[in-house]
Amino acid sequence: MTQDEFLAAALRNPANQAITDELYRLGLPDAWLVAGCLVQTVWNVLTSRPLDHGISDHDIFYFDPDTSWEAEDAVIRELKARLGHLGVAIEVRNQARVHLWYPGKHGLPYPALSRSIDGIDRFLTENTQIGIRRTTRGHDVYAPNGFDDVAGMIVRPNRTANFSAANYATKAARWKALWPEITVLAAE
Repeated sequence: MTQDEFLAAALRNPANQAITDELYRLGLPDAWLVAGCLVQTVWNVLTSRPLDHGISDHDIFYFDPDTSWEAEDAVIRELKARLGHLGVAIEVRNQARVHLWYPGKHGLPYPALSRSIDGIDRFLTENTQIGIRRTTRGHDVYAPNGFDDVAGMIVRPNRTANFSAANYATKAARWKALWPEITVLAAE
């Protein structure tokens, strides 16, 4: 699967298209639509399922040096107001502040990041290490592992410092129930 094929399939989901368009209009710093909503849309295209099948939420990353909860909450409220008409769950996270809450929530280390794609690099699975954003030229795509696992419907652990085998097993089991065609590689 090429980058263009991936992007065309991911943007067939009208929510993905609308979110990237709205992020572009809003001008949120270093903003990306990331992870499952992209990959799972492609899986749905590959398996001829409804485009929104199994997608629990649409994750948005941005990077703002203001790490206050109040600033992030204002962005969350703004995006929910702008995107509420889509009827999908939106999860918005300022990647500049993840290191402040992640260790307490998950009991795992999480060093401070310097940009949004650093957060993408720390995803639990390699196949979801993908982000897209609209630009004046079309779309940027960040996919450090390419698209072979997405096209092959392979779920592979991303063994970063914050990797959790238990969380990986839970996520992979949910996905396997929704897309029985996927191949889940062992965490250990």
